[in-house]
Amino acid sequence: MPTQSTPDQIIETPFDTALSERYLAYALSTIMSRSLPDVRDGLKPVHRRLLYAMRLLKLDPETGYKKCARVVGDVIGKYHPHGDQAVYDALVRLAQHFAVRYPLIDGQGNFGNIDGDNAAAMRYTEARMTAIAAALMDGLDEDSVDFRRTYDGEEEEPVVLPGAFPNLLANGASGIAVGMATSIPPHNAGELVDALQLLIKARKGKRGPVSDQDLVRLVPGPDFPTGGVVVESPESILQSYRTGRGSFRTRARWEKEEIGHGTWQIVVSEIPYQVGKARLIEKIAELINDKKLPILADVRDESTEDIRLVLEPKSRNVDPDILMASLFKLTDLETRISLNMNVIDLDGTPRVLSLGQVLEAFLDHQLVVLKRRTAFRLDKIARRLEILEGYLKAYLNLDEVIRIIREEDEPKAELIRTFTLTDIQAEAILNMRLRSLRKLEEMTIRAEHEKLSIEQESLTGLLAEPTLQWAEIGKKLTDIKKRFGSGMEGGARRTGFSDAPVLDSVPMEAMIEREPITVVYSRRGWLRAMKGHMTPDAAISFKEGDEERFRLHAYTTDRILAFTSQGRMHTLFADKLPGGRGHGEPLRILVDLQGDEEIVAMMPYEPDSHLLLASSDGRGFQIEADKALASTRSGRQVMNVGTSVRATHCLPIDGDMVAIIGENRRLLIFPLDEIPVMARGRGVILQRYRDGGLADLRLIEKDQGLSWPMGGSTGRVRTETDLTPWLGKRAGSGRLPPTGFPRSNLFSG
Repeated sequence: MPTQSTPDQIIETPFDTALSERYLAYALSTIMSRSLPDVRDGLKPVHRRLLYAMRLLKLDPETGYKKCARVVGDVIGKYHPHGDQAVYDALVRLAQHFAVRYPLIDGQGNFGNIDGDNAAAMRYTEARMTAIAAALMDGLDEDSVDFRRTYDGEEEEPVVLPGAFPNLLANGASGIAVGMATSIPPHNAGELVDALQLLIKARKGKRGPVSDQDLVRLVPGPDFPTGGVVVESPESILQSYRTGRGSFRTRARWEKEEIGHGTWQIVVSEIPYQVGKARLIEKIAELINDKKLPILADVRDESTEDIRLVLEPKSRNVDPDILMASLFKLTDLETRISLNMNVIDLDGTPRVLSLGQVLEAFLDHQLVVLKRRTAFRLDKIARRLEILEGYLKAYLNLDEVIRIIREEDEPKAELIRTFTLTDIQAEAILNMRLRSLRKLEEMTIRAEHEKLSIEQESLTGLLAEPTLQWAEIGKKLTDIKKRFGSGMEGGARRTGFSDAPVLDSVPMEAMIEREPITVVYSRRGWLRAMKGHMTPDAAISFKEGDEERFRLHAYTTDRILAFTSQGRMHTLFADKLPGGRGHGEPLRILVDLQGDEEIVAMMPYEPDSHLLLASSDGRGFQIEADKALASTRSGRQVMNVGTSVRATHCLPIDGDMVAIIGENRRLLIFPLDEIPVMARGRGVILQRYRDGGLADLRLIEKDQGLSWPMGGSTGRVRTETDLTPWLGKRAGSGRLPPTGFPRSNLFSG
């Protein structure tokens, strides 16, 4: 048990214990007092304190505005001792029509814009509450919620707001606490009220239990203030709302606009939620300048009050769906809005709730508010009726009452004794004005007494009958929908829905202008891509002492595979290769080569093709080209080689037989299908050696025989059609090659 310390006393405590206790206190403070919203009113403490301070300043929707600096000053001075800029930022967000679906603050002045520009300083802007904010605080003075002392103990603030507007889901929330976060997108208030009415019917016993499917039919998804289109599948949306976790794939709304003479342009009228328009346009312009999207010629911002982004294609033959699919992939014209309904539950515990649980918790809160307001009103009525009954007794004995007041030394005690009054009644009679003694006032008191008695009976019945309570809550929700839901201007759903997109992958040809290139790689590791397909005898200059190693034809839309002596496969994008001016650039700038590792093969990538890999010890295997692609500078390790072994060959599959010759000048030919397809490894034995290792490898067609160049520069080629002497099984030793085979033991001469 900890010992109480004095200011000059030092208590020894293990460091980890002290640290964990303090960090836990900090974490709880962050979670409960800053980052997570309350499920009842959907507000974080700073937002609740802002609205409460504005209410005390009488900044109602019908009154004038006051400087935001005044509001922020009251908030940080009385309720929220944090930085003024953080509080002002929270105020600004509640006023931005593009940030919240139903603004709670009506701002006057520069409150920022969808381009991402910041609001003006708080000394310039003014604000007041909106009708929705006023509705959230309806009944605050009627003991509908608890109050607590402020941080300095001088004033009080509400723990939660009582309003019947479903603010948590209508406006959403986001925040990052310690070890947890919340992300709730905005929804349509009219749809939320419909779902709440369905739950009320179930609570009144007029229908069976409400399922998640029933709720999602009424609340099909988020409704963002900036519109857009949700392209998530219904199954995914249902799963997200059922678990309280998920995401919504959201795209910009666009249309193809004909501009005459067969030409057209794309017009984007709505962008995804929380995407800055200026940054979006900047990103699209970067794609155009960097030639990453050659089918797009220009982007223009023609927005006024409404968003209008114009995208001009390179030519009229461009497919608009391909163009937009590429933009969706490369820019924030498509985003994912996360859903993580982590909120402070009714019992004050952070918890991830489903859609149904959030709505049920809101109804539970409304029931508590209704009961407390009813009890408060009944107490007020009882007090008033008590006074009115005292007045009526006074009128029935008016002369005696006047006599007692004029003649008795203790009129209050005498009134209580004579007419059996309560202390409150006697005090009220003594405080009556003379003008209240007229006959008309007596009639007014009797009418008020009768009216309050009827109301008292009605409210007593309301407290005793749950069905009446739910009917009353349903009536208030209907009024909320009429005022702020689909019935009001701007209350209709803004965000549409569409099927999950079919065209997810954009063809490379649509992203890069397809042009022929010749890729040249030198002995010393210099790489360049030269325009056009150059003939094998075309002269190419190299640095002094350097010479050509590989020359291959490709297109700017291709990916180039580079196989190294350590068995790693690197992937190069042809459009990213160094240009043909000069001698290019060292390959090591583009990929990560280790030590004396060198490139032993280079070729364009062909989808769905197979490659044959081999190493110096005569082992090898087939690999799918798709599985050999690498996404990092370090490449992908596809072949395991030891310290004394090196990878030597990587060939595209273009034959049905494998011709292999060793350094011992033994030739073996066997069927390709004897070599297994693997994803990685050493492979199997292709040819067995006593001395030396693999010299060369080639794929051939059996019916076309084996060819090789004759000696000298004659350009003649010899072909051996009868391959019977060299045919065998994989892992054989082979026989001496045909007469005239190159002494270099290479099929290329």
